[in-house]
Amino acid sequence: MARSVLGAAAAIALGASLAGIAYLAVAGRCMAAFGRRKIEFDGTPSITVFKPLFGLEPVLYENLCSFCDQDYAPFQVIFGVSDPKDPALEIARRVQERFASRDVCVVVGDAGSATNPKVANLLSMAGAATGDLFVIADSDMRVESSYLRSIAGPFSDPDVGAVTCLYKGVPMKGTPSALGAMFINEYFAPSVLVALRLGGLRFGFGATIAVRRAALAAIGGFEALAPHLADDYQLGKLVSERGWSVALSPYVVQNVIYEPTLGALWQHELRWARTILAVRPLGYAFSGLTYPLPFALLYLILSRNVALSLGLIIAAGGLRFALHDLTRTALRTGSHCSPWLVPLRDALAFCVWGYSFLGRGVRWRGHDFTLEAGGRLKAKERPEGDSSKRPA
Repeated sequence: MARSVLGAAAAIALGASLAGIAYLAVAGRCMAAFGRRKIEFDGTPSITVFKPLFGLEPVLYENLCSFCDQDYAPFQVIFGVSDPKDPALEIARRVQERFASRDVCVVVGDAGSATNPKVANLLSMAGAATGDLFVIADSDMRVESSYLRSIAGPFSDPDVGAVTCLYKGVPMKGTPSALGAMFINEYFAPSVLVALRLGGLRFGFGATIAVRRAALAAIGGFEALAPHLADDYQLGKLVSERGWSVALSPYVVQNVIYEPTLGALWQHELRWARTILAVRPLGYAFSGLTYPLPFALLYLILSRNVALSLGLIIAAGGLRFALHDLTRTALRTGSHCSPWLVPLRDALAFCVWGYSFLGRGVRWRGHDFTLEAGGRLKAKERPEGDSSKRPA
């Protein structure tokens, strides 16, 4: 009985290793093709950029300035801060003063009825929006002056209801930040390109998701996103379900990564993992096949077939380092890559993936939530007497 169980486990590990090796080969081809992309600029619809803010982040001022310094007209930028005591408000005011000649406004307060604090902020900001296109981008992103022109381009096709962007991690100092950037560059970006090759895009990313005002109204406005943690994913999904297509812009946004500790990185990636598990459980379960090295090592332990195991390890390792190099070229990450961290990055990603199945709790912006089916947020009950306010 024990031998049969070990044999079955070894067979599963072997199959997973082979599938993972095939995935790395396809991912490498997709990344190489993406590196040959061309960015075309077309169309000048009016745009409103939404920047919901919460707390101080490293280089926040520089990040926000990049969204105001755009070679595009007409466009508007709205900074939203929930709490008037939030230190991000002072940064937003400084940016507004620097770009006094531009249409930049700051909105304070949120719609407290939304479970998702970011969406609560967006609901408050929406009343000030004037654009025909709404562009929503997280506060830790940075862009170049051609950003809005490249986002507007795909909307020249009337069938496109939303546009989203890949993003590349640009780490600040420290190994945790470097590992965080590697996850974005070498796991997230290739997986999106492979998914695109297998089928159309039906969701969006927090780095940037742009949507026609009419398409947003058709899905019920920002209110439709209020109970969901993955609001960017849901926005693209709902637009797609209404018959519009979701396009991937060739523009790659910079995501400035600051992870002060490995513990902070773990919590951040665990939240991402459990969010994806909640909204795409089957696809997320099979995403473990993108880690062939751990499965090859497991096969070695279970089967003791040294020759075949070494062949799997060499093939997986070679393709994994090739993907690392292709990613650096395609995303133009330059010297930010750290090849010596690849084994540690793989081990950490595999552990996060496995551990994510053991619970549904996530911590976000200082508060604890439980993720329900479909990615809906449920706030964990506070102890009696705790009257602290929910952040936005």
